[in-house]
Amino acid sequence: MSYSHQNMGSGLSLLLICSICTVVWCSRSARGYEFGRTYVVRPKGKHQATIVWLHGLGDNGSSSSQLLESLPLPNIKWICPTAPSRPVSLLGGFPCTAWFDVGEISEDLHDDIEGLDASAAHIANLLSTEPTDVKVGIGGFSMGAAVALYSTTCYALGSYGTGHPYTINLRATVGLSGWLPGWRSLRSKIESSNEAARRAASIPIILAHGTSDDVVPYRFGEKSAHSLAMAGFRQVVFKPYEGLGHYTVPKEMEEVVHWLASRLGLEGSS
Repeated sequence: MSYSHQNMGSGLSLLLICSICTVVWCSRSARGYEFGRTYVVRPKGKHQATIVWLHGLGDNGSSSSQLLESLPLPNIKWICPTAPSRPVSLLGGFPCTAWFDVGEISEDLHDDIEGLDASAAHIANLLSTEPTDVKVGIGGFSMGAAVALYSTTCYALGSYGTGHPYTINLRATVGLSGWLPGWRSLRSKIESSNEAARRAASIPIILAHGTSDDVVPYRFGEKSAHSLAMAGFRQVVFKPYEGLGHYTVPKEMEEVVHWLASRLGLEGSS
């Protein structure tokens, strides 16, 4: 397998990447921002699972699809959408491909619920036409991981932040070098509903984060795992990677491959 440190995320120079990003328009979000082109990696074997994979800030679905195509998971169909181009507060309002608006990543980070809901709904729409016997999941890197985790909380709660029903039956979530939006109120929301608690306990989640990440600091990955576990998500695995920055490495992706194959029951299938 071949891996590139910049394939699945924003890397260390977000502004530079955003200055060259381009978008092919195809669908519209709640604020009028249009989602870009969606890339699909077809399964090479029997189609048993479909995963939507979400890129990081300033990236696009094409780079994600190139890496995912190299993974030894022949029974998974990968759907790799491209985020809308929108002004991003973190970049002083500079337009860039982004799943939602985000400012400086800190303990006081404001969650752009409207943007998160629009992206989560777009992802749910991509998964809504998959065959009923195919297991579906969501994964992502950096900002894409944040949307994947937000979508997972929507699944558990049965609704988006707006209150509209969330109807996709997620079976697995992968979050690399990301963070959990809405972590402050998640536990109280889950604990207020027996059905939400049941769904939270049922979904496997793997999170991985580099200890030397200088874009999304390691403590936010650790806090995300802790917040999910405290809210009743009982199948959370957190993998720290010593010395890893804001990028992926072969060892990390190999662990994701093994975890997905095990959790989705893909071993020996063709």
